[in-house]
Amino acid sequence: MIAHLGQGLAVEDTSGETILCQTKRRVGLVTVGDRVLWERCDGNMGRVVEILPRRSVLTRPGHNEAVRLVAANLDRVFVVVAPEPEPDWLLVDQYLAACEHRQLGADIIFNKVDLLASRDIAEHLLADYRRIGYACFLISVRTGEGLSALRKELIGQCSMLAGQSGVGKSSLTNALLPDKQLLTQTLSEKTGLGRHTTTTATLYHLPDGGDLIDSPGVSIFGLAEMSTRDLAAGFREFQPWIPRCRFGDCKHINDKGCAVREAAETGALPYARYQRYLKLIEKLPPSQRTY
Repeated sequence: MIAHLGQGLAVEDTSGETILCQTKRRVGLVTVGDRVLWERCDGNMGRVVEILPRRSVLTRPGHNEAVRLVAANLDRVFVVVAPEPEPDWLLVDQYLAACEHRQLGADIIFNKVDLLASRDIAEHLLADYRRIGYACFLISVRTGEGLSALRKELIGQCSMLAGQSGVGKSSLTNALLPDKQLLTQTLSEKTGLGRHTTTTATLYHLPDGGDLIDSPGVSIFGLAEMSTRDLAAGFREFQPWIPRCRFGDCKHINDKGCAVREAAETGALPYARYQRYLKLIEKLPPSQRTY
């Protein structure tokens, strides 16, 4: 499934043809990246009859504590930030924690670096993430800086661009997909819906191999199906310290003998990330504040 289009689903078959499909009620929720079985029905329409097993899925909170599917069968999520708007590192850490929880690869793209007076500014902001093992890519769509290296990273896998509105994900997608406008127009024509109005995300095939999911910008991502323990596990730098905590149910807040807190306070792990961990605990719904 390559896109939600209004109430329908754009499904690409094995020959590359795109069919506008509906779903049988019993099938369940279908998300971009899903592999499905479908059958032809009225005219050129189709009907999804089964969702094939997923090897991965990324979720976020929906309304009334429901879980909303973001994408399926992902390999890697690139969280995009830029000098403008000012990076929301809490949002970045939400994405990274969710990816760790779902065992998805995740890295960071610092876009629009041509707006910076010095690349050192970006490197300073990204230092904590590089320190704990996240790859960070400095990109400028305007000058082409970093695009070649990023293209190589995308080959042979299904990746998603995520992050705030205004960080240049659409411009980045256009740079990675020279024929994006033509692909979008073709999708609209094949589905018969006129203007292509994607409400969630769209999957494109990259020229050098691999797939890229372009997702809409968000201001809040949220953490679905994650407890306090899961959140702590989503901060990869906590892992060497968690076994050293005095109590097995340590929440790493103000618990006695908390090795994670002590490590953050002494600089053994990034203190700013630890502070954002505390903020994310506060944002968890009461039903998820379990250990």
